[in-house]
Amino acid sequence: MDLDGIIAENRSTIIKKWQGAILQTYPKETQKFLKGKSSQFANPVGSIIAKDVEILFDELVKGEDTEKIFDSLDKIIRIRAVQDFKPSHAVGFVLQLKGIVRETLGEDTSAELHSLEDRIDAAALLAFDVYSQCRQQLYEIRVREVRSEYGRLLEMANLVKEIPKQQPGI
Repeated sequence: MDLDGIIAENRSTIIKKWQGAILQTYPKETQKFLKGKSSQFANPVGSIIAKDVEILFDELVKGEDTEKIFDSLDKIIRIRAVQDFKPSHAVGFVLQLKGIVRETLGEDTSAELHSLEDRIDAAALLAFDVYSQCRQQLYEIRVREVRSEYGRLLEMANLVKEIPKQQPGI
């Protein structure tokens, strides 16, 4: 059987293991919550992980639609970027897929497997780019908030003065 057939046969097992590996990066109580409810309203993080990991896996296996890969990574990474993860932990879940696939497939060293692993590596790099963009946005939001709050404090203390317009030639 070729690699695509083996992966199709083991698809649900690989996805469940990958989702489990991602959930293990969270504290025990959070893991219970994320595993417990599947509603996107009661558990949006768990729902996004469940749905987008599946989409991400399918697209990595097919290797066709980089836009879908980016979208799925973006949804997952946005969540992890605002949480208290180190960058390596926030994006490391992508690389965990390689180990899960190897564990499931055994000692397959085919060119197809190497191609899949190359796509996983490329997705990990893309995930780091997404993470960096998200963190940059967070920092920009924080800077705007601090500036706004500082301006309000100055106004409240009556320390803000109008600067008179200068007349030309003066």
